[in-house]
Amino acid sequence: MILTGGLKSLLPHVLRRIIRCNRLSISNTSGMAEGFKQANVVILHKSLADDFEKFCHANDGPLPLLYRSKPGDWKCPSLSSDSDIRTDCLQYRIYEHGACTGSLKSLKEYSEQLEDMVTFYLGCSFSFEKAVQNAGIPVRNVEQKCNVSMYKTAVPCYGVSTFCCNLVVTMRPIPESKLEAAVLATSELKEAHGAPIHMGDPGLLGIQDLSKPDYGDPVHLHPGDIPVFWACGVTGIEAVINCKAPLAFTHSPGCMFITDLKNDNVTVRSSREVPQVHCISQDPLHYSIVSAEAAQKIKTLETLIGTDPGDRGVIHLHRQDELLKACLSISHARSVLITTGFPTHFTYEPPEENDGPPGALAVAAILQALEKEVAIVTDQRAMNLNKKIIEEAVQLGILMRPVPLLSYQRESADSALMFLCENGNPGRPRFDHLIAIERAGMAADGNYYNARKVNIKHLVDPIDELFLAAQTIPGVTTTGVGDGGNELGMGKVKDAVKKHIKNGDVIACDVEADFTVVAGVSNWGGYAIACALYVLSTCEIHDRYLRKAIGFPRVSKKMVWLSALPSVTKEEKLLKTLVRHGVRSGKTASLEMEVDGLPFYNTHSLMIEKLL
Repeated sequence: MILTGGLKSLLPHVLRRIIRCNRLSISNTSGMAEGFKQANVVILHKSLADDFEKFCHANDGPLPLLYRSKPGDWKCPSLSSDSDIRTDCLQYRIYEHGACTGSLKSLKEYSEQLEDMVTFYLGCSFSFEKAVQNAGIPVRNVEQKCNVSMYKTAVPCYGVSTFCCNLVVTMRPIPESKLEAAVLATSELKEAHGAPIHMGDPGLLGIQDLSKPDYGDPVHLHPGDIPVFWACGVTGIEAVINCKAPLAFTHSPGCMFITDLKNDNVTVRSSREVPQVHCISQDPLHYSIVSAEAAQKIKTLETLIGTDPGDRGVIHLHRQDELLKACLSISHARSVLITTGFPTHFTYEPPEENDGPPGALAVAAILQALEKEVAIVTDQRAMNLNKKIIEEAVQLGILMRPVPLLSYQRESADSALMFLCENGNPGRPRFDHLIAIERAGMAADGNYYNARKVNIKHLVDPIDELFLAAQTIPGVTTTGVGDGGNELGMGKVKDAVKKHIKNGDVIACDVEADFTVVAGVSNWGGYAIACALYVLSTCEIHDRYLRKAIGFPRVSKKMVWLSALPSVTKEEKLLKTLVRHGVRSGKTASLEMEVDGLPFYNTHSLMIEKLL
């Protein structure tokens, strides 16, 4: 028998010859033939081949197709010069009607059946391990001399005919400081699964226990390591099992076919396409990916909305990249709850100002276009007003359909938890993200103040409690949008509010949001969120990460998203609607917003007096 020493430097054709002679005492091919591509193998009856190929193209993250043979062809000339698929994998599995009925060292005894079968060679993550090491990143499974860990997830693949299954992933522990380097090292190696599809808590993929992989070996994390997951070709094995073909063969997970192709055909990437990694949640731990180009556009939006038309000291509240991180978090959300309403005109009826509702509806509109669930929660006394505004927003084409309108009252100690979660169970939240836009926020003394230090608590329902409760619910994140420091969520910058904002020592909101978006006018913050979500949705790098590299890019929906964005015309129509319902101006400002010369939106907060 030949032991493992020196196998990493052997050429592929030599290794295949050794494997063919059954002279290796190893259990997997990780680390072998460094720098050369390895392949998962699926062998199916020719009647299933076309559908399986379509399944691969529909899920090209886990199943990047390197080569499809003709029926009965045991060679793959474009991948190797002298191979025989019947003998050149370390070990094979045989499946009959979806059940694994054995493991084999050779398929030669099935040569007659193989005459009517087609072999698919699919990319493998072992192919990128050398590139990862070259980037100065440890590959723990190689260090620990074991197979990589592979897990079934709760993420469904895009089904084609009889081929349907959940995604399978590999996990490699990566030091937190090396996450971005790992993404960079693998993102262009698309035939080896490309960039990761998830970084952080395995529970977000439906994986319950990292110590119990479904395939391969447990790989131990070092202190400071983050579990990073790549799409895996073993997904093809799961598809074979589910299709219940009378006879099929695959490689044994980890026992790959080694090709003669080098991993040196990487496309040169422009600096705009370089992926960036951002942490968007600590509980559960969750990172997201975005292109440098998209990130820069969002940062430019953040700078633009930070313009302080009233010279009130808003610039001192700004926290860099909060808009980007907030929108990355919202982009991952399934269901979003929005709140707005600041009754600053306390002697009038209604007491609301016009800053807040337009921004809230702008966010709701893009969330609808992105096919996310969205609802609005507001004060009980303002329900009829908001219902009329939403109805007219639908008639005006600002919203695609009515947004569910909710109210919240504290009836018991667990009212907020019952509101946010099914039966009050923190493991079953109804919403993934809460957004407050120009919403009166509770100060340290329990009261609510307008900018002039007038207590308006009697007009404000305790919606802050929802944001406080969200801090105790894993997976629920929050964003606060404000322009003066007395808005819900601004507790994150309360020290700066007290120092730099007039009356800040009294009016500062004490309730924090995970992300604080500071704008010269809060509506601008809402418009910026809407536009940033559009930028993220049209970013190929982020889109791939969102859909876990399965299914197809969503760029075909770009025009729907574009039509949902805020505009001057929409804002003017909505402000006129607010005037008709007695809503008064809170602020006056104008700002034209462009990114790289493109009008992502132009918006003006108009003086109500101009419309009278």
